Amino acid sequence: MGLMDFIKKELIEIIDWQDDSRDTLSYRWPDDDKQIKNNAQLIVRESQVAQFVYLGKYADTLGPGKHTLSTENIPVLSTILGWKYGFETPFKADVYYVTTRTFAGNKWGTANPIMMRDADFGVVRMRAFGQYDFKIVNPPLFLKEVAGTDNHFRLDEFADVMRSKIVTVFTEAIASAKVPALDVAARYSEIGSALLPAINPITTSKYGIEVTAFNIENVSLPPEVEQAIDKRGAMTTIGDMGEYIRYNMANAVGEGKAGTMGFGAEFAMGLGVAQQMNQQPGGTVGTNPNAPRGMVPGAMAAPVAAAAAAPAAAPAMELMNPAQVAQVLGVAESDVLAELDAGNLKGRKIGTQWRITKDAVDAFLKG
Repeated sequence: MGLMDFIKKELIEIIDWQDDSRDTLSYRWPDDDKQIKNNAQLIVRESQVAQFVYLGKYADTLGPGKHTLSTENIPVLSTILGWKYGFETPFKADVYYVTTRTFAGNKWGTANPIMMRDADFGVVRMRAFGQYDFKIVNPPLFLKEVAGTDNHFRLDEFADVMRSKIVTVFTEAIASAKVPALDVAARYSEIGSALLPAINPITTSKYGIEVTAFNIENVSLPPEVEQAIDKRGAMTTIGDMGEYIRYNMANAVGEGKAGTMGFGAEFAMGLGVAQQMNQQPGGTVGTNPNAPRGMVPGAMAAPVAAAAAAPAAAPAMELMNPAQVAQVLGVAESDVLAELDAGNLKGRKIGTQWRITKDAVDAFLKG
């Protein structure tokens, strides 16, 4: 073997790398400690860039195509090596291939709850999980801050390195965007798209990557916040709270569910609550001259008086069954049924059930 053959074997004439994987982010081309011949050929395929590194300094970045390595197309490295005047000596440099295609379906998640200030609930703890797509847009910065000097940097290593960083970026973006917890929990896709303008300036400037899609798949809030959300949704569904209360009271009367409290007191309290919920003006608390004797026992007088002093309240169904009339009058239910059968107490029998109006009770007591 001649001297020239030996020297030729020690020089690199063609630099080429074919990626046969789907998870390689960066790959250091193996030079076997050989020097690169001046005017050597560099082949870069689509979705790749070649990054030259000399003594820890990031030099030229070459995109897809076939390149002849000379002072014309590697000006930065030529300057570092002192080739300003056309030196043609071999040189030693590391060549990293960096994949620039989009890597999709990368998972992210908060290992611990993140604290965020919310306009509705104050400070809340929130967990979030989802996926994101990214691509490398600044190879020198990516190699410096993420991949380092790894000879073959793969996606699984990237996930371990970036998971906490992505969560940090997400937390900062949520805090700066001031997105309410109610919106985060209910509008995943919209929030994910809206966060991209807040996330990308951070990921691009710090790590050299661009997040092309950011999806939130699940948000977990503390139980007390979830209960508050449920209550708010229920109130929105109900709409007019006053009408809702009156409807429930009418059903309770028809089904005989006045309870031990007594129909008169429960009816009056319902009217008072409905009046407050509708923000209608109330009258002066006093007694009702038309109230039947025995209808307001002891502490029940105040709610009844409040109901009587609310002329703006909407009229409600004032119906009672025999058991409720007996409770109001303080007599046995059989006595009420006897008066109904005798016609002394006016009522209407529907099937086997009697229904008596309050006016009929008042007339019976006066008569």
